[in-house]
Amino acid sequence: MKKLLIIRFSSFGDIIHTKAVLKPLKQHWPNCHISWLVRKDLEGTVRDDELIDEVIVFDRSEGLLGLLKLGFRLRGKFDIVYDAHNNTRSSLFRWITLPFTSTFSIVRSKERWKRFLLFKLGINKFPKPYKAMESYWEPLKNAIGITQEISPRKWPKKPSLENQELLKGRVVLVPATAWPMKMWPLDHFKKLIQILPHQKFLVLGGPDDDFCQELEGLDPRRVVNLAGKLSLAESCAVAAMSPFIVTADTGLQQVADLSGAPGVSLMGPTAFGFTSMGSLKTLEVDLPCRPCSKDGRGSCQREIYQECMVKVSPESVAREIEMVMK
Repeated sequence: MKKLLIIRFSSFGDIIHTKAVLKPLKQHWPNCHISWLVRKDLEGTVRDDELIDEVIVFDRSEGLLGLLKLGFRLRGKFDIVYDAHNNTRSSLFRWITLPFTSTFSIVRSKERWKRFLLFKLGINKFPKPYKAMESYWEPLKNAIGITQEISPRKWPKKPSLENQELLKGRVVLVPATAWPMKMWPLDHFKKLIQILPHQKFLVLGGPDDDFCQELEGLDPRRVVNLAGKLSLAESCAVAAMSPFIVTADTGLQQVADLSGAPGVSLMGPTAFGFTSMGSLKTLEVDLPCRPCSKDGRGSCQREIYQECMVKVSPESVAREIEMVMK
């Protein structure tokens, strides 16, 4: 039985991108044992997945020394180590974990030279659009010789029965993003709710996303705000089962993509968040400055601040909703 370790500590969206490799791996090696090394605060993104046989958690409060100790404890226990993170910590861990005999490693390249060209010189040598899920799968597929491709899969956990009832007939809105540059304006979300007076909505977000309450305040009879009320794992389950989801480049966008949920993906400054599975329609504005950011950090140089997101109109999103939520 093959024993494989996947190293992907963070971030939320990148973990979901990496999870796309699980289904084809299990199709190729039905009896392989897959372990996953993840940061403790993001454990909910991989826990309870039937395709992951073991979740190994690292608490970053233990520092580099704690990570090295963990590496020595796991040394020689795997046939293959896939470093899907590829930073200093994961490289050290991979080097310690590998014995000098049968284990071999696979490393996903970050293509740093292309990143330099894009984000420093504005020269884009990446595929257009860049589909991150495929970039996580290609090095593993090529190294092992797997013929299967990535494809949608059911999310391993279902929402609670209460939230399943809430979801019926509702459009799920994900207003919050990790970085403000890639966020669709809150006023656009408000207008979307107003121009669809007969549509019900459900809002997802984290405990710090207090502004989500403004959306519920527009019409509490139609809008339910669950921001900060669900665990990360439960939010993922709700996103995966959405009848329709409206989201920018976020981890929950990647969950919906991997799960085959219908909806729209609102893409602006970021380079690597384009979807792969085909169920989410990308709405975007063609500007010469796009993409300008890896993850939404940085500043906008346009005369209209955040023009790439501002010009994706609520009306265009409403039309997509009406085609599906009849």
